[in-house]
Amino acid sequence: MAWGLSFHDPEAGVGAGVSPSGSTAFVQVNHVLLNRELRRCACVRVQAPPEIPKRFRAVFRCSSELDTVRRSGIPSTIMAKIVISTLKWLRLALWRAFIVAAACMCAFMTPRSMNFSMNHVVANAQEVAHDKVKLYNGYNAPKIDPEKEKKETSSSSSSKGQGEFKKWRYSEFIEATEKGQLLRTLFSSDMKRVVAVTKDGAGYRLDALPDDKDLIPTLRRNKVDISIMPLKDERQSNDFFRSAVVPGVIFGLLFYLTRRLQSGGLGPMNSVFDLQKSGARFSMVPHTGVVFKDVAGMDSAKIELEELVQFLKESERFTELGATIPRGVIVEGPPGTGKTLLARAVAGEAAVPFFSISGSEFVEMFVGVGASRVRDLFTQAKKNAPCIIFIDEIDAVGRQRGSGFAGGNDEREQTLNQLLTEMDGFEGNMGIIVMAATNRSDVLDKALLRPGRFDRRISVGLPDFNGRVAILHVHAKGKPFATDVEMQSIARRTPGFSGAGLQNLLNEAAICAARNSKTEIAQAHIDTALERIMLGAEKKHVSMPEDRRRLIAYHEAGHALVGALVPDYDTVHKVSIVPRGAAGGLTFFAPDENRVESSLYSRQFLEGQLATALGGRVSEEIVFGEAEVTTGAADDLQQVTRIARQMVTKFGFSDRVGQVVVSSEGAMSGFMRRRQLPGEGSEHEPSMDLRRKVDDEVTELVMTAYKTAKDILIKNRHLLESISELLLKQETVSAAELQQLIAKEEKVYMVPYLSSEEREKVAASAE
Repeated sequence: MAWGLSFHDPEAGVGAGVSPSGSTAFVQVNHVLLNRELRRCACVRVQAPPEIPKRFRAVFRCSSELDTVRRSGIPSTIMAKIVISTLKWLRLALWRAFIVAAACMCAFMTPRSMNFSMNHVVANAQEVAHDKVKLYNGYNAPKIDPEKEKKETSSSSSSKGQGEFKKWRYSEFIEATEKGQLLRTLFSSDMKRVVAVTKDGAGYRLDALPDDKDLIPTLRRNKVDISIMPLKDERQSNDFFRSAVVPGVIFGLLFYLTRRLQSGGLGPMNSVFDLQKSGARFSMVPHTGVVFKDVAGMDSAKIELEELVQFLKESERFTELGATIPRGVIVEGPPGTGKTLLARAVAGEAAVPFFSISGSEFVEMFVGVGASRVRDLFTQAKKNAPCIIFIDEIDAVGRQRGSGFAGGNDEREQTLNQLLTEMDGFEGNMGIIVMAATNRSDVLDKALLRPGRFDRRISVGLPDFNGRVAILHVHAKGKPFATDVEMQSIARRTPGFSGAGLQNLLNEAAICAARNSKTEIAQAHIDTALERIMLGAEKKHVSMPEDRRRLIAYHEAGHALVGALVPDYDTVHKVSIVPRGAAGGLTFFAPDENRVESSLYSRQFLEGQLATALGGRVSEEIVFGEAEVTTGAADDLQQVTRIARQMVTKFGFSDRVGQVVVSSEGAMSGFMRRRQLPGEGSEHEPSMDLRRKVDDEVTELVMTAYKTAKDILIKNRHLLESISELLLKQETVSAAELQQLIAKEEKVYMVPYLSSEEREKVAASAE
């Protein structure tokens, strides 16, 4: 056949044409190319001549465009895209026509099938009812039309002025029947109700008939005419529902599914078949509204990130000198130190879009979804460059590869590989800076931390004194404080608190003030909130036996007295026998700020900590005897064992074991231990002899601390009794009251501070 307008490209496998008469059309396309380019192509419309019928103008537009593109020398793949676009439109039109036809068939067939079945049921019911009437009345009784009889009865009753049917009891109905007073009866279709007419024309009704088998024979014996109402025809009430509502629901459901299929929004099921459209759940904030002045307590981190802001603002000044913008910045630090806030401040200072996503958002149960979401995220970022991508908790997806139990590949590793490629692969990401936050930088993959991906690592630690003061001033905005509240005083009492912890402290103080119906936040409210956070909530209304209160008082007095008399240890802040949380009482020590900030603890401090932790149990043993020692020191013993083992295996505070680190991974089974990668080396498991030495040294450290605590409490027994009596009297002893008790005593035994040389002399004399 000769085509009036046609195009065919054998190389691309594409063709389209229209016959001269306009009665025939064809479209041919390579199916492999169709599946690949179906979602990206768009049809360019061209005006068709008027002699071509409307139903073939889509094909004409396609072939005309192909012919135009072919003459212009554009590659044939673009021509194929145009044809594919036309096929896509035709397929959608056919799909919609199919849905409309299916809905019409449902609307046409459903009411008729229902009506047929309902008509059949009604006819059978009426036939059975008439058979019963014929059986009950006998051949001598005349047939009565129920509708006509009802009208005659109603007119007769109304003519006699009796109005509506009166109610009758069943006993009255039977009595009138046996006396021969009834003329006619009309039963309902379910034989539960009856209307009776007497011989004098009066009408009566019974709304509830019992299940009496002798009723019909009694009526027949007394020559009473019996009629039964036919079943109601409910077809008229159901026709509208079956003919309009049901097909409408079916049509609406099909239309909804069609729209969801077109948009690819069938959720996880659609993700299995269309991974390229599994969009990552991220938020794009053009202006975060947070700047560096809103971030307090992180001056060193802000200084390092200011250079990054200059890169985003004035990139030409750096590129002229051959410098390249950092690809990534990883912010590491404890939880609650403001890592996310710092990233938002960088985006706010640079006035660039900010994409944020959690590391766990990349990991799903379907294979390949995580890598697809990484691609989607960077695709959106490239459209909005320059911008910042912030990945929170990156350790959820960036863990070291090969760290699984079996050492094999998994979905998390595929996602990490895609992230590595996007950050520093063949395609450049100019103007995109990736920031990540984690508190487990030790588990991240080495390829993720190398230069070119995360070029810079910024450590954000807990704020110091000045940082805590600045953070408290930021969170104090909008809160009314009393005149006795000083932020410097609060900062001195909160070493080791993060920014989130300080915010929670002021919030708890505000809640405490509101609970007490106060209009200002006083220092007492802050003290209560601090104790609630650090020690737990008080149980003020818990009744406690006197013997238990006495035991707890001596236990806490032992902790406080040993802690106050050992050298180089924290100051006792408060002693209380008020139950808090799971503890019956507690002794609170104010930590030294220098130790907390530097994380440097001397051997003398750790030995004092061991003795202080054992002071409660030793006090019970001295006062009540070894047989009356309780399990109240279980947590203290766990703390003592942990600290002593760290002193031997981690800190090198053991002469027999030496200055070595004894790994604890040897106790793990081979299944749980991570597979070693090439070049990492291997940690040797400790020998049985070394383990025995470690256990012996731990036991020796604990026994030495036990003897120290026992010497202090025995030689200061009078102080122990005084502190215990004061606790039983007022339940709480402050630091000032404890110092006054110690100062009143003329003779107080204290453990002397020994230097390293004096310690060696004491050890040599003991041997």
